[in-house]
Amino acid sequence: MEKSIKKYFPIFALPTMVAFTLGFVVPFLMGIYLSFCDFTTITDAKFVGFKNYARTFGDPSFLQALGFTALFTVVSVVTINVIAFAIAMLLTKGIKGTNLFRTVFFMPNLIGGIVLGYIWQILLNGILEHFGRTLTYSGAYGFWGLIILLNWQQIGYMMIIYIAGIQNIPGELIEAAKIDGATNGQLLRHVTIPMVMPSVTICSFLTLTNSFKLFDQNLALTAGEPAKSSQMLALNIYETFYTRTGWEGAGQAKAVIFFLIVAVIAMTQNYLTRRKEVQQ
Repeated sequence: MEKSIKKYFPIFALPTMVAFTLGFVVPFLMGIYLSFCDFTTITDAKFVGFKNYARTFGDPSFLQALGFTALFTVVSVVTINVIAFAIAMLLTKGIKGTNLFRTVFFMPNLIGGIVLGYIWQILLNGILEHFGRTLTYSGAYGFWGLIILLNWQQIGYMMIIYIAGIQNIPGELIEAAKIDGATNGQLLRHVTIPMVMPSVTICSFLTLTNSFKLFDQNLALTAGEPAKSSQMLALNIYETFYTRTGWEGAGQAKAVIFFLIVAVIAMTQNYLTRRKEVQQ
């Protein structure tokens, strides 16, 4: 049976490899090439070297979006994971109605980003109206509006992953720690957290990449206003392509830089958390 699987493996894998090559590898390589070109369509691309990358790093709106996105990512990763873990701990204590709470907390993750953005725009602007403000009054309002929105959407999803990790902790390990006189704080620090490190790795990876790639919610909530001070990288790239004539090549260069930043951050985070797992 095993020999048969190995013999026919290339046949079964071929359709997937062809689809992956045509759907990802070829467009990705073409995108890298176009980032070194001036073009309006791929048929009139003219190689210009590093001109587009120089324009990108000389674009104040790109640097502003990069700084805003980096700060947003740090804050959202910390808040989402801390709150999700705290809720997961509460819902594994045998509280009545736990399944209902899990369902309610998870439901926001099922709502699309654009719809979610407009919902929170109405809610937050309704609250801020009492103080004579709106989400587009300053970049700070847009920043914290996005933090609230993403926390509300992502916490329930991460909570489910943390619950699965907590429930996999052997009961006898916890009982042994209690018998040895461990306090709740010591139990959390030396037993619970080390045992759920695989869940921490998954959740931190997901929140980090989702935060850095945020687009729909940013577009719907503030559209980058005022004066692009609440604009994130994905929205900046989109606007470069579709609102700035002659910047198509620079927009493609921004997309390549964006991909590299996300890839490096994700791999670094994954390496560090996995190393922490091994040390635990």
